[in-house]
Amino acid sequence: MNNIDNLIGVMKALRDPESGCPWDIKQTSASIASYTLEETHETLDAIERGDMDNLKEELGDLLFHIVFHARIAEENNMFNFNDVVEGIVSKMKRRHPHVFEADRSNQISDDALDEQWQSLKNDEKPSSPESAFGAKSASLSAINRATVLQSEAAELGFDWPSIVNVVDKLEEEMHELKHAIEAGNPDEISAELGDLLFVCMNIARHAKVGAEMALRSTNRKFIRRFDYVSGQMKSAGIDMNQQQLERMEYFWQESKPIVG
Repeated sequence: MNNIDNLIGVMKALRDPESGCPWDIKQTSASIASYTLEETHETLDAIERGDMDNLKEELGDLLFHIVFHARIAEENNMFNFNDVVEGIVSKMKRRHPHVFEADRSNQISDDALDEQWQSLKNDEKPSSPESAFGAKSASLSAINRATVLQSEAAELGFDWPSIVNVVDKLEEEMHELKHAIEAGNPDEISAELGDLLFVCMNIARHAKVGAEMALRSTNRKFIRRFDYVSGQMKSAGIDMNQQQLERMEYFWQESKPIVG
């Protein structure tokens, strides 16, 4: 028995109605979805920190969740883990003809690869007739779904001709947000802020930058700099509060060349 079979066996034992774990037995794919997302974020964090030991552990946790979801589906006579593996193997071979077809050639540009990938994907999963947008983006985070929606609209020709136009739109949305803030209407502020964030995602897409990863990088940068500020304030014996904002700003600027 290989390690995958061992893992599937562990999952089966945990879900056994008679002898399994009470918590695992009562779970559904919906109830563990947030934990799956949490494990995904922890995997990304390990990658960002370059911690290979932790990455090995987090990949195991993520794999466990894949087996968990597959086991729940198997119990409901929908599919099993082998079906999941078979499906992804088939899909990857189908979407990489330049690697797996007999007359293959891997001398292909990145743009051509992207066009080929999108074409093959669209052939597999055509958009729903009720909407111009496929259902694939419905369960994504708001930041990722915005990018997917914009990409799908662009495939139908609805897109800004250049990133310069999108930047101009950003300035327009910023102006509208300022007016909403001045008016003090929470609903209007929320709507305008949403528009502003949506345009930011569009800038990322046009610049071919992953918005999610860019924001995660900024989060980590903020943590590094704020930890530096906190350490300096503590060394100086100064309490951190709004009255010490000027001093904290001094250490913040000082942190940039030191911690990045």
